Amino acid sequence: MRIILSRTDSIGDVVLTLPMTGVLKKTFPDCTIIFLGRSYTRPVIEACRFVDHFVDFDEISKPGKLISGLADLKADVIIHVFPVKDICKAARAALIPQRIATSHRVFTWLTCNSLLHFSRKSSTLHEVQLNLKLLQPLGITREFDLAEIPKYYGLKDRPATKQNKEREEKFNLILHPKSKGSAREWGLENFGKLIDMLPSGKFNILITGTREEGELMHDFLVSYRDRVTDLTGQLSLSQLVELISGCDGLIAASTGPLHLAAAFGIRAIGLYAPMRPIFPQRWAPLGENACYLVLDKKCSDCRRSGDCHCIRSITPEMVLEKLT
Repeated sequence: MRIILSRTDSIGDVVLTLPMTGVLKKTFPDCTIIFLGRSYTRPVIEACRFVDHFVDFDEISKPGKLISGLADLKADVIIHVFPVKDICKAARAALIPQRIATSHRVFTWLTCNSLLHFSRKSSTLHEVQLNLKLLQPLGITREFDLAEIPKYYGLKDRPATKQNKEREEKFNLILHPKSKGSAREWGLENFGKLIDMLPSGKFNILITGTREEGELMHDFLVSYRDRVTDLTGQLSLSQLVELISGCDGLIAASTGPLHLAAAFGIRAIGLYAPMRPIFPQRWAPLGENACYLVLDKKCSDCRRSGDCHCIRSITPEMVLEKLT
């Protein structure tokens, strides 16, 4: 059986899709798993030992290529983990026999022949559990406990990033303060207070983010230049994946790097707002050494504001306690 998993959105969403590959390989050991994703998420997808082939959506979706490109894959099944109208239409036109999706979009009724009737928006399940529900038409109908999810990521063991002697002797901690607007943020002031609390003799602190995020954090990075290594804008995704796999811990809001850290099994601490649907019940990091912090309160006052008082009220002391 040749199975396409279609997930063409962000890094964190892709990471939380990977457990589907492990479950499929366990159930159908001889199946071929083809992952249709964006070019910028390729390093994450190719780090998964359960994925047999990566197909670049940015390449295959060029004018006139999508239908023939999908047909050439000779797939028996395509699972639209997050349905995209053009992909659903092309999969139908490519005559892929079984086309699985959720039923809450008109275009999936018109293009898919195995529909699941559940809503992500109103669900109390984790994103990974919702993704795994899409395997039901293939006979995988049991519920999955969150504690068993880490064994299904399939991220390959990577050699630790080369460290100098000083870094080998310290706890290598990544702080990822920004989220590119995908999550509520803890705030630079809180990250600064945490840095002040971390003993310089025990922690080697690395700051990651995009070049644009580095520019937004310029004053912060200058203020702490003697305590941190600024890596913003300096790493490709492949390099970031390698860095995370070779470090000891990472602290961030609900972002791709947080979920990567959890999947690699390092200490991953997620910082969350208590607001549906972005709350940790849906998006918590899942890993052997992953945890999260969220205040036990209603966050309705912050819903229409990008500046969330609830997440900023998580204290650096609370984070330090989780870290140590």
